[in-house]
Amino acid sequence: MDLASYLLLSAAVFAGGFVSGLAGFAFSAVAGGILLHVFLPLEAVPLMMACSVGVQAANLLALRKTLQWKGSLVLIAGGLLGVPIAVYLLQNADTRTFTMGFGVLIALYAGYTLFRPTLTRFRQMEHHGRNVLIGFGGGLIGGLTAMPGALPTIWCDMHGMPKNQQRSLVQPFIAAMQIFALALMLSRNGLSSKIAIDLAVSLPALAAGTALGILTFRKVNEVTFRRVILIILLFSGVSLVV
Repeated sequence: MDLASYLLLSAAVFAGGFVSGLAGFAFSAVAGGILLHVFLPLEAVPLMMACSVGVQAANLLALRKTLQWKGSLVLIAGGLLGVPIAVYLLQNADTRTFTMGFGVLIALYAGYTLFRPTLTRFRQMEHHGRNVLIGFGGGLIGGLTAMPGALPTIWCDMHGMPKNQQRSLVQPFIAAMQIFALALMLSRNGLSSKIAIDLAVSLPALAAGTALGILTFRKVNEVTFRRVILIILLFSGVSLVV
């Protein structure tokens, strides 16, 4: 790896780690903007997935005292049903239209909510059937777009959930979906030595970005955190369309 590639790789995983440490998701949306221009997709995608799992492990460790496993398991149960369907669709159908449509929807939601912050909230979130459906949708969408946390995050935002409660509920779901998706990918194609080396080289920048993101999460207030989430959703949606 030459110096330019190393610097681009480090910048990509640092930025992705920071955003994911702060918001809990969107590592691939941020890092992919650089990595997919530096590496082939067959190298970039598993590398991003492996890095993202590392970030999620750090997030879970940081939030370990407040994690809401009961609620997360409901989302995870639905998500585990959605991921295999997404893998099948990726292999047997053209999913570009769906991906673009979902990108437009989350971009519209984020953009509208940013400028109309008084959007009506849902009060009740304890309906397990609905939460399973949200988890299923998150797993399906995550398998197609590498963004499993987008739909559950919007669901939490629509309920006006505080930042700590939101992260404690959604973080285990995102981690489970990414580990499951990575396991499915590795069962079909092993991790090449080049990807393993790139992963090892990227670890210092990934760790630094993630730590800074988690520290920033602890410092920001509720209003700032919500705006950050909406901006990241807007960026993620646009990245799926362009």
